[in-house]
Amino acid sequence: MQKMLGWARVGALVSCLFGSGSALAYTGAKWNLPEGVTEMSHEVHHLHMFVFWICVVIGIVVFGAMFYSVFAHRKSKGAVAASFHESTLVEIIWTAIPFVILIGMAIPAAATLVKMDDTHNADINIKITGYQWKWQYEYLGEDVSYFSTLAAESNRARQLNSGIDVYTVPNYLVDVDHPLVLPVGKKIRFLITSNDVIHAWWVPAFAVKKDAIPGYINEVWTKIDEPGTFRGVCAELCGRDHGFMPIVVKALPEDEFKAWLAEQKSKGTEVASAAPVAAAPVPAAVAVAAAAPAATEVAAAAPAAAAPAAAGKSKDELLAAGEKVYKTNCIACHQAGGTGMPPTFPPLAGSKVVNGPKDAVIQQVLHGKNMMPPFPQLSNDDIAAVTSYVHSSWGNKGEIVQAGDVAAARK
Repeated sequence: MQKMLGWARVGALVSCLFGSGSALAYTGAKWNLPEGVTEMSHEVHHLHMFVFWICVVIGIVVFGAMFYSVFAHRKSKGAVAASFHESTLVEIIWTAIPFVILIGMAIPAAATLVKMDDTHNADINIKITGYQWKWQYEYLGEDVSYFSTLAAESNRARQLNSGIDVYTVPNYLVDVDHPLVLPVGKKIRFLITSNDVIHAWWVPAFAVKKDAIPGYINEVWTKIDEPGTFRGVCAELCGRDHGFMPIVVKALPEDEFKAWLAEQKSKGTEVASAAPVAAAPVPAAVAVAAAAPAATEVAAAAPAAAAPAAAGKSKDELLAAGEKVYKTNCIACHQAGGTGMPPTFPPLAGSKVVNGPKDAVIQQVLHGKNMMPPFPQLSNDDIAAVTSYVHSSWGNKGEIVQAGDVAAARK
């Protein structure tokens, strides 16, 4: 078992270095590109196989000629090297043949690329925003928006000394709490951007892989042929926990999708109990978060909307719980001693904001600011605990926060 775990760690390291995550775990293809479930993925696969077989033929011809020459004209058979210097005809031939081959590959490749960039006449427009380390999905014109983060079961299992056998966790590290839900048979345009660093939204089954760049919007589209669940990952090395922001897409028949969308609209809030980030008011005076961008960005507890907020906890209870939330979610950027990573993440220790009014800090935890992403998916209890912990650590003298304070700030 120890040897297996050792090799698993090596595999995970190699996957992280190449930015593909646990690709073989969900693509469904061990030795080749997946054929996928969209028109474009089929075209990409056919183009890939077309070029592959050209390479096979070239390899057979080149290496066949080389091995034949070595075998048939070896010195032991009395072969004598040719004395000619060059041939104009041969020069023309071996220049023309590669040129023709390249043109033959470029024409279908260019046609496929042009089709991939044609996002006109889309039936649905979805804005995808990358955060460290989660995704936000906004159905434009539908008033539906939510965050998608690493599933709590995977998050618990991946913690150091968790005691959980990761081989027993279904879809380990490639499962989320809220998948992106899409209809089958509709042209869907994705508008992809980022709130902090460069990410990349990659779903192999769709042949979709686009960079999410801060301050810039990339466009791409897809049209899913069949229902199912399809998985992907962030394919850009976006920070320490790059491997913990998977993508899950759930494709539904059109009638089921319409029913799902109507249900989300009826809630009047995001799936993760928060409105779109752009619509959230953030106090201008807030300059630093009480809770930093998560090391996993995933709370083990359920969203606040699903659990009643506890009230009146003692300071000791809040600090004990807050320390756990901080170590799980905040330590990557704000460090164990609250020293932060200036100038991107100023120190929490001695911060005027942390030692100031608690309402301002709660608002920033909920809605984010600058490089800090919002944390509406955390429960009221978790936000109250981690905020109280930060307010009482490293010499800070901020106010104790109760879950009721967070619940009031959400309104």
